[in-house]
Amino acid sequence: MRNPELALVIKNLTKYYDEKVCALKDISLSVHRGEWITIMGSSGSGKTTFLNIISGLDRPTNGEVIINGSDIARVSTDELTRFRRENIGLVFQQFYLIRYLNALENVMLAQYFHSMADEEEARQALKMVGLGDRLHHLPSQLSGGEQQRVCLARALINSPKLLLADEPTGNLDKANEEMVMRLFQERHKEGYTIVMVTHDPEVAQLADRVIHFDHGRILSEKQNGVQCVEATS
Repeated sequence: MRNPELALVIKNLTKYYDEKVCALKDISLSVHRGEWITIMGSSGSGKTTFLNIISGLDRPTNGEVIINGSDIARVSTDELTRFRRENIGLVFQQFYLIRYLNALENVMLAQYFHSMADEEEARQALKMVGLGDRLHHLPSQLSGGEQQRVCLARALINSPKLLLADEPTGNLDKANEEMVMRLFQERHKEGYTIVMVTHDPEVAQLADRVIHFDHGRILSEKQNGVQCVEATS
């Protein structure tokens, strides 16, 4: 039965890339609406694979990925593309901006794929992230922090039910990192559900819950700094 309080439910999620490489093994967790969780772990622990699967960019070998009551592991490729477009906002470490489009056009591109291009709405999204005076700048004319803010505006433009971020401050200096994280904190206060992968403990502690991955499994979980679960061998 669908629980309206849960934005994301993961059940027994497993991912093999071949018979010998297991990226995720039997992961289960739930995320409440409006909750911010952070995934941490060493390189190769499975955190990015996990994010790719819940974003619909990759498919699990086994298990369920239920977002707002829909199991995206069971839908067709076309249905998955449409679902991701309408329900998920993505922010990556690499900015993935179209170099020959300006900031406004890069944000409107997300609307275009959603079949609802609205220039004024895109302008407001860029103003929200402090780029109202950079609308017509190309990516090459923007700093790393400004490019990441364009990416955040693009991720938010279609009012996603789930905001996913993979190392969103990984390429930023300290000042830009703080600016971008303030924007995430503001979105959290507005009620956005956020799942973020990071290696930075200072970034992680801003979340409601921190989950540590190790070799494709959940090693431990902390809520508001309090240890609440730890994997057993």
